[in-house]
Amino acid sequence: MRKVIYSQMVSVDGFIEDSNGSIDWSKPDEEVFQHIINQEKSFDTHLYGRKTYENMASHWPYVRANPDSTSLDKNWARIWLDKKKIVFSKTLDKAEWNSKIVKDNIKEEMVKEKALPGKNLSLGGATIAQTLMGLDVIDEYWLYVHPVTLGCGKPMFQQHMTLQLSEARSFRSGIVLLRYQRGAEIR
Repeated sequence: MRKVIYSQMVSVDGFIEDSNGSIDWSKPDEEVFQHIINQEKSFDTHLYGRKTYENMASHWPYVRANPDSTSLDKNWARIWLDKKKIVFSKTLDKAEWNSKIVKDNIKEEMVKEKALPGKNLSLGGATIAQTLMGLDVIDEYWLYVHPVTLGCGKPMFQQHMTLQLSEARSFRSGIVLLRYQRGAEIR
């Protein structure tokens, strides 16, 4: 069975957006970006909420034509365009770039997707992640912890859960990847 993996940049104090809703503080360096690109080999589908999809779709399809784009940016753009994307949105009517929209029955859609043959599903987007956490369909959490505190903003986790560490890796920039699997709940 395929896994849903929520991969997210997060501050040391647990926030994924600052108090203004910005993620500008979380710029991975080349080493981390290359690591993220390498991880794409384990995914064949990206899962997004509307806001994240619109942000991605407004940028990545145009990177390869931009002469200022780095080779890493161009590589990621190619990967992003090729991947299947599922966008969860009640308001979006059209999604391009190898995407389909799911408006309701999220749990049923996730059960179906996880049962299909193929590689894992990569989850991006804070709001849809909270929904999928509540539906208990996320199997792993990959936290790229940045050496910065934000003090306030949007927290990554808004509910209690027990996680089991499966990997820890540090990068030269001070970013640490913590990979967790869902653990047995404390009773």
